[in-house]
Amino acid sequence: MNADIKINYQKLLDKILEDIKNTEIHPSLLIHACCAPCSSYVIEYLSDYFNITLLYYNPNIFPAEEYDFRANELRRLVAEMKNIKNVKTVIESYDPRDFDGISRGLEELPEGGERCHKCYRLRLEHAAQYARSHNYDYFCTTLSISPHKNSTVLNRIGFELAESYGVSYLPSDFKKRNGYRRSCELSEQYNLYRQDYCGCRFSALEAEKRRSTRNI
Repeated sequence: MNADIKINYQKLLDKILEDIKNTEIHPSLLIHACCAPCSSYVIEYLSDYFNITLLYYNPNIFPAEEYDFRANELRRLVAEMKNIKNVKTVIESYDPRDFDGISRGLEELPEGGERCHKCYRLRLEHAAQYARSHNYDYFCTTLSISPHKNSTVLNRIGFELAESYGVSYLPSDFKKRNGYRRSCELSEQYNLYRQDYCGCRFSALEAEKRRSTRNI
């Protein structure tokens, strides 16, 4: 897709969902899940259209205890959430070496820049590989629900990987249609842990600086 053209990813998703609604077939969808709060709205929104598997692969998360806690929250959400169907979870083992590799030399960059974009690609590429090897119809990520994540970059990476791996990418900007607000409501309803940093050690340091500044 031409990077110079502003694309409405919600409208692209609307068209796909409308086409699915007019059939009796629920395609399979692999969703890279960053955490339970971000996943909550996404699975509520899409479970009427797809047979969903949530893939928890986030080697950026620090420390290991945080990784495990977020994974358990995701499992609990799927077990407790009402009015969803056809949702499974796959939890990958914690191994931060993949993230350490892509962030080497970029340690001093601020949040939201090139290091984060490489992290998007790392996680989305793992999802694309998994989707291809397990014969999923589509793949996508929950990351675009966050106001702090660049949906244009995420979708561009997704379409590039779709072409490379031969699996359809589901375009999305899940913060649209009050998606982020709904995720906050669902987080409160299910008493989900809402972290105050993205997950990596760099964002943890920035969060600590913000807390320190508020306490001055």
